[in-house]
Amino acid sequence: MTHAEPVITECTVNRAAALVPAPHAHANKYSRGKVALVAGSAAYPGAACLAASAALRSGAGYAQVVCAPQSVPVVQAFRPSVVASAWDALDAESAVAKAQAVCLGPGLDVADDMSVAVALVTLNSWAAPDVPALIDGGALGVVATPDGRRALRNRVAQGAPTVLTPHGGEAARLAKPLGLALPTGPEDEPAQARLAQELARYYGSVVVLKGPITFISNGEAVFRMGLGTPALAKAGTGDVLAGMISACLAQGLESLDAALLGAVWHALAGTAAAQRLTDVCVCAEDVIDSIPEAVKTLQEA
Repeated sequence: MTHAEPVITECTVNRAAALVPAPHAHANKYSRGKVALVAGSAAYPGAACLAASAALRSGAGYAQVVCAPQSVPVVQAFRPSVVASAWDALDAESAVAKAQAVCLGPGLDVADDMSVAVALVTLNSWAAPDVPALIDGGALGVVATPDGRRALRNRVAQGAPTVLTPHGGEAARLAKPLGLALPTGPEDEPAQARLAQELARYYGSVVVLKGPITFISNGEAVFRMGLGTPALAKAGTGDVLAGMISACLAQGLESLDAALLGAVWHALAGTAAAQRLTDVCVCAEDVIDSIPEAVKTLQEA
C-alpha cells in the first residue's frame, strides 16, 4: 500500500514538559511503577546496568533485572538499588507479570542462544497484555526473525502497548518484510520519517527511530526530535534511553507520550552532560547523572 508523505510535527521542550510525571504525596515504590528489564547477556552486562539505573533515575519506583547468571554480580555492584536475578523462563515470566512496564533487550546478544530463547519466551508469555513493553537492542534482532515477528504481532493483536527503539541498522533489519527504500543517510529526513511511520504501522507499535535527528511515530502522527547533541553518539546511550522511556511507561504514560518525553528528556540530559564535560568526554553514565538537570529544565519550561 502506498501512503501519502507523513506530516511531521516538531517535538518541543514545551510539549514534553507537560508530560513529566510527578510522584503522588502518598506514593510508595510499587505505586511509582515497577520496570522489569529482561536484559544483560554474559557478554553485555553493562547495558542492563545502564537501562535499569536510568529507569530509577527517571522516576520508576522499582527496577528488577533478569539477566545472565554471570551478569548478576555486575548489575548488583553497579547500583545496589537495582534488584537482579539470573534468568530462566520462570524468572522472566514472573518478573514481567508483576511489572507496570517491561524493558526487553538491552545487552541481549543475538549470537547467544540463551539470549534469543529468553527474548522469545518473554515475547510469547506476557501474562498481562495490558502491561506496556519497550523492545530494544538484541531483542530487536529477535523481532526481525520470523519467530520474533510472529510473537510480537500476536502480542500487539491483544492490544498490548509496545514501543520499539531501533537505530538505523536495526530499523533496516525490521524493514526487510516491507520492501521500503531506506534512508540514504542521516540528512535524508523525509525517508527517515517515512520509515518510522511504516515500521510503526507494520509492527503495531510506537517506533522511536534513533539518530542525530530522532523520528517518533505511532503509525499516524510523526514527530521530529532535533534537540540531541553529538555527545550522545557513544556506546550505551541507547540503553539509557530505553530505561528512561520504560520508566515513563511504568508511571502511566501512554506509549506515544512516553516515547516523546523520553526522547526529549534524554536529549536534554545529554546536553547538560556536555555542558559540564564537553561533547568529547561524555559517556553513558554521565547522561544518567544528568537526568535530574534535564528534569529541572522541563519543570521550568
